[in-house]
Amino acid sequence: MPRAPGEDLLRMHEQRPVALVTGAATGIGRSAVLALARAGYQVVINYSRSEEAARATAAEAEAAGARTLLFRADVSEDAEVRAMLAACRERFGRLDVLINNAGTTVPVPPKDFEALTVEQWDRVFAVNVRGVFLVTRAAAPLLKAARGCIVNTASIVGLRPGPQPLPYAASKAAVVNLTKTLALALAPEVRVNAVAPGWMEGDWMRRMLGENYDSLMARRARMTPLQRCVTPDDVAETMLSLIQSNHFVTGEVIVVDGGYSSST
Repeated sequence: MPRAPGEDLLRMHEQRPVALVTGAATGIGRSAVLALARAGYQVVINYSRSEEAARATAAEAEAAGARTLLFRADVSEDAEVRAMLAACRERFGRLDVLINNAGTTVPVPPKDFEALTVEQWDRVFAVNVRGVFLVTRAAAPLLKAARGCIVNTASIVGLRPGPQPLPYAASKAAVVNLTKTLALALAPEVRVNAVAPGWMEGDWMRRMLGENYDSLMARRARMTPLQRCVTPDDVAETMLSLIQSNHFVTGEVIVVDGGYSSST
């Protein structure tokens, strides 16, 4: 019996791999979504607050040929995370890649101990660390079935001291450790790696550095062997390499900073 018009296209889409990116509306998450879409992935786009930006990211991914699922969820809330993975299973029936990218910070200088509240500390850890665990736990059955992989977004300040707020730096150190521990716990079915970006161009650092953004970023670029600061697209490129090309690599943290940390 001849197949109905569009049936072949639908079957082709059903066979394409699926990726879930948390914190996907802007920055690294957005770049990762678009890189995955161009590489032939269907993409689940998670966001918490930035709905307009998330919809714009979804539209760009669809223009690149991907089917998308837009899902609002706070990654620190288990019920919301489980609902997101249930929606992924219902829509696509599989999950091949998880990028744990959702993150937050606070605008408190690291030396100003008294300005940092317990609530701020707990919120940063809830999103940056508990969120990685909750999403990974909910995604594990689908990832194991696909023999898939996970890439976590850590930070250079999780590996060495830097001028970042204390809870952010400590939470990213926890992500580094969690990456290595999860790599053992999920082996051999699922590979788990992380990227650790350095100072990155864009809104995140602009909010952190304020009016000093241009001068400090220019200074950091001059001190970097590759003579510029990292971009979200640089990080997404490294993520895609870990996903597609490094099939015998797990438990590793790849620094993406243009050589800055190795030269200072």
